Amino acid sequence: MSIRKEWSVTEKRLIREADSLGQLLDQYKELFPRVLIGGQEWTRLLEHARELPASIAAYPLMFDLPLHEHRPRANLGVSVVGGTGPATFFKEKGRCENVDPSVAGIARLLYESEPEKAPLRQVVGQKMVLEYEIDSPPSNARPVPGIFLRPAERPIVGDGGSQRIQDIGVMLEAIVAAVGWNPDIAERRQVEQVYSVLNTDARIDSLGAYPSRERAIHLAVTGFRTSHDVTAFLGDAGWSGPHPVVAATVSRFEEHSAFINLGVHFDVSADGLNPTLGLSFLAKERDANDPRYWLDSTRQWTSFIDGLRDEGLAIPEKLSALTNWLQGPTALFGKSGVFVLLRGIHHIMLVLTGDRIKQVRGYIFMVVLGAPST
Repeated sequence: MSIRKEWSVTEKRLIREADSLGQLLDQYKELFPRVLIGGQEWTRLLEHARELPASIAAYPLMFDLPLHEHRPRANLGVSVVGGTGPATFFKEKGRCENVDPSVAGIARLLYESEPEKAPLRQVVGQKMVLEYEIDSPPSNARPVPGIFLRPAERPIVGDGGSQRIQDIGVMLEAIVAAVGWNPDIAERRQVEQVYSVLNTDARIDSLGAYPSRERAIHLAVTGFRTSHDVTAFLGDAGWSGPHPVVAATVSRFEEHSAFINLGVHFDVSADGLNPTLGLSFLAKERDANDPRYWLDSTRQWTSFIDGLRDEGLAIPEKLSALTNWLQGPTALFGKSGVFVLLRGIHHIMLVLTGDRIKQVRGYIFMVVLGAPST
């Protein structure tokens, strides 16, 4: 069965399980350790997830957990793929009167990537990721999602080619239009400057924006293997933060072989790079397009989590719960039959502000798979 067919089957079965993503997650609440997401924070997440269709759980769900603080809260990340039920949901909402601008932007991206030969589709395919910052707005406000694109169809690796520069422009124009901003030549030049100093092993992993924040392009660059790789790139890119702190932080985990790949995350504006930096550590051994990506080995996460505990960078109870989240495929029994749940850690990010690590964030995922009922 093709991956598209598997998605379609899972979507249809999930719609029979629940009326919304919030209702579905509530049915799965025992899977989530309360120290990670619980109490009023869990209730709040469900309230906003009820505005999304249950079928969106057929695609990877991501939960952004602040491991450095006691509050059991999480932000929510969802995937929207063109030609699927969730995509139709957003397109239909985008046609409604008085549509929310963020929904209109999401619908616009879906339409723009629909034609097979569309420039955007040639670079990113038909997928986008939406990140809902559940805890950021006032309690009675609807969170406006950040919108992110990944160059999955035509990777933007650091070979300096003119085609890569054009592809960055295609992604940037699409994101800027989707969040309702006007184009900014200086901003685009800054993004292109970051790309121009990438070595051939690194790549642009994602490009996006949070319309509810001050204007900036959020850029993720991955493919680094060592502390030297990271600091050399940051130096060439003109990052003004404390390079020795980055080198020392990465080196401590490097000594224990606690990761496979490194990424950096920062905001790029017309004025340059924001000094706040996210350092992401990944234990992934496969490319994101590999069908087995979500089954990747998690054996190295134990070493990394132990390192966080030894450094006193995160709440011990949360780290224990994070370890318990790392389990093999699990059977879930629903009204429409048996589902298979895949779950694990996608990456862990250390956020440097000034010369200190101010945040530690764990990005856990879940994927629900449903086979045809017999």
